[in-house]
Amino acid sequence: MVLKEFIQIFRDRRMKAIVFFIPLLQLFGFGYAVTFDVNNVPTALCDLDRSADSRELARRLEASGYFSIRYRPGSPGEIRGLIDRGEALCALQIDRGFAKDILKGDPVAVQVIVDGTDSNTATVALNYASRIIAQYAKDKSAQMTGPRHDILDVRTRAWYNPELRSRNYNVPGVIAIVIMLTCLLLTSMAIVREREIGTMEQLMVTPLKPVELILGKTIPFALIGFFDMILVTVVAVLHFGIPINGPLWLLPIGTSIYLLSVLGIGLFISTISRTQQQALTATFFVYIPSVLLSGFMFPIENMPKVIQYATLANPLRYFLVIIRGIFLKGIGLDILWPQMAALLVIGIAVMTASSLRFRKRLS
Repeated sequence: MVLKEFIQIFRDRRMKAIVFFIPLLQLFGFGYAVTFDVNNVPTALCDLDRSADSRELARRLEASGYFSIRYRPGSPGEIRGLIDRGEALCALQIDRGFAKDILKGDPVAVQVIVDGTDSNTATVALNYASRIIAQYAKDKSAQMTGPRHDILDVRTRAWYNPELRSRNYNVPGVIAIVIMLTCLLLTSMAIVREREIGTMEQLMVTPLKPVELILGKTIPFALIGFFDMILVTVVAVLHFGIPINGPLWLLPIGTSIYLLSVLGIGLFISTISRTQQQALTATFFVYIPSVLLSGFMFPIENMPKVIQYATLANPLRYFLVIIRGIFLKGIGLDILWPQMAALLVIGIAVMTASSLRFRKRLS
């Protein structure tokens, strides 16, 4: 049965593309195209002081690479128009007397305005601007020879991803997404394909037991899932330079438990679908919400409480924690066991329900 499934898979050119091409396409797409980094933010500088100190602060902002000063409005009122039209996402206002206040050691106020429509960009831009201004204030304070007032000492440190590269965050998550998409697509069409080509009746009269038939339908896709995991991991490490700080042996264990639930969901979809088109539609009906509610794109903590509770039934949520913990944090089973246990419970429950449904269709 396993050999039959492999022959059936690789006989179809579309299935070959699903197994080999789609994982690499997603990997390079997320690795290069999808990024949460903020660079070259269109910025408006309203410099009412026009002094050497204000120009130095503007130069530091632009030299950082995070901000691109494209507009220099002459009054604060012009800033609203630029932001309303979407021409500037960030604005910096330096009032008159900026240089004199610094020379006297008096507190200096600098206003940073961001377009909050894109909350991610706004938050990151505010953080970048605050760090640059804080460093500027620190340098100016160090140059003062007289009494110093309100010295600002900002110390920042990023754990697990010191360079704050979004690629290190995205690429490990691609492994979980690729496994889910590939296995769901293949498994959900397994039984439907037999029914459409008229071989389901032949399977029902074979001496195979229902459990053997289930294993024959799922083992090939589990092996393909492991292959995709290894393929994406190798490319992620060798091409993208993603570090693996944790125990590598834990990755196949976590993948095995994760596959239990993914294959179970795919098998259940296959038993309730009458055509491959229905199976494909149902697969993406499960896949897209699973990705959106997994924490891959949006923090689960920012979701409504009801949705947060709904994510507890999402296996992708737990596997993302496992795989990022292994890659970036370097943690082991002593910390990841709750996620492993939750995945195991979900996997057993889904696989049991799918097997009962599959046997019912065979009887």
